[in-house]
Amino acid sequence: PHVQYLLIVFMFLAGVNYTVLYLSWKRRWADVWRSDELKAYIGLVFILSILCTTGVYFSGNGGGLEQSFRDSLFQIVSLITTTGFVSADYTSWSTSLTFIFFMLLFLGACAGSTAGGIKLVRHLVFVKNSYLEFKRILHPSAIVPLRLNGEVVPGRIITHVFNFLLLYLLIFVIGCVLLAMMGLDFETALGAMATSLGNVGPGIGKVGPVDNFAWLSPQIKVFLSFVMIIGRLEIYTVLVLFSPFFWRLN
Repeated sequence: PHVQYLLIVFMFLAGVNYTVLYLSWKRRWADVWRSDELKAYIGLVFILSILCTTGVYFSGNGGGLEQSFRDSLFQIVSLITTTGFVSADYTSWSTSLTFIFFMLLFLGACAGSTAGGIKLVRHLVFVKNSYLEFKRILHPSAIVPLRLNGEVVPGRIITHVFNFLLLYLLIFVIGCVLLAMMGLDFETALGAMATSLGNVGPGIGKVGPVDNFAWLSPQIKVFLSFVMIIGRLEIYTVLVLFSPFFWRLN
């Protein structure tokens, strides 16, 4: 147990923005707590840990309360930070908890960290802007800017985030369809595509936490390898290579 808790701390810190870690090292705590992404990161891990611990404990699949908490926290931090470690089979706990862990495959930790995935800051911009849209509808003449870390986020950044999320979702859906056409069942196709695109490690279905990718066909392995490269380089870097404009410009 002590080693697992130590690994949780290391994984969690690896998911924090390196700039924030540097500010912590310099003891500039006021600047550290200005990070909305860090607050969201801590809050999300805390809430999900309590929720999952409750579900695992009362389902009777996770042993005692301490083990339920440790296994839940370990898997949550491992998936969010895309570390890929496994300490328990979260797909055996319950259907609702499996769905929660499936959604974690799309999160990613903080930007500027070692984590892969979409990154929390993009989700934060999306959620904040969606909330502000209600205010803009109620007050059409008001100027309601989106603020992050106390600063106004330019419109082009918001557009970039929305385009990235849409493109990420589009690639995910197309990839799932292609994997299904290659012979994978629906659940495994979802899990394989989500975990490969986010560079997470374990998924759901037949590529779950107690399984691996060794049994997949060579064609599927090559396809998922390309998907992992796209996801790790955050889509645009790879897709721009297929743009005729890029080759004309260079």
